[in-house]
Amino acid sequence: MKVAIVAQWGNDRTARLASEIRQRLVSEGLTVWVDTATAAELDVEGRDVDEFDAADLVVSIGGDGTFLFAAHGAGTTPILGVNLGEVGFLNAVTPDDAVDAVMTEVRRFRADGELPTRSMPRLAASGEGWSLPPAVNEIVVQGSRRGHGGGASVEVSVDGSEYADCHADGVLVSTPTGSTAYNLSEDGPLIHPGVSGLVVTGMAAADGTPSLVVDRDATVSITVSDTDDAVVVVDGRIRERVGAPAEVTVGIAGQPVRMAGPASDFFEALGKLE
Repeated sequence: MKVAIVAQWGNDRTARLASEIRQRLVSEGLTVWVDTATAAELDVEGRDVDEFDAADLVVSIGGDGTFLFAAHGAGTTPILGVNLGEVGFLNAVTPDDAVDAVMTEVRRFRADGELPTRSMPRLAASGEGWSLPPAVNEIVVQGSRRGHGGGASVEVSVDGSEYADCHADGVLVSTPTGSTAYNLSEDGPLIHPGVSGLVVTGMAAADGTPSLVVDRDATVSITVSDTDDAVVVVDGRIRERVGAPAEVTVGIAGQPVRMAGPASDFFEALGKLE
């Protein structure tokens, strides 16, 4: 069995816990990979996170941002989240329980050859001649500049039917998981992770276009004009500039995120939001 570990960078607590988990796994005769930044702190050999889709289990140690980073390299490999962040929508395991939780998944894999998992949808964005890696939380489509004097003309269609045509900073499409992140800061609604839907939220729309919850299998088309470039952002990490006017298509990606271990308590995590 191959287990990959991703830890929040520059955090002594996550590095210590990564070392503890790694040592326990090595003592059990397992192959263990550690992300390159954490490996440098531990003085062990590292591996690029983009290769972690070849592991059998990925352990993410940190906050939800660390989980997102791990998920971009994990592909369909199950991810176990250990929470050292503030809220923990994606990371259900406490640091005190981390080693035992990892070893529980190891025993399950050894017994059955696979792990029981829960799936979360990813989003994919594409346009004429380009596509981006899938998002776990959200995809943002905006003009070249936000704020006063910025923005762009934005048209939004859902499954070919027009929903909005307005001036806005941009449009955010999020999964239920992502509804608690950037979407919430743009006054979008909270969506329980058990809901099969996507959220379309206008960002500082001039005519106050309300957020819209659509079926998870819907195709959202966003056309951006009257700006130098359209900017497409995946989970706040990956940015693509395309010439305007541009049409961006957003829909469910082919591969979901697979989560191992216990599920987080959505309402308990909500209570930690400021």
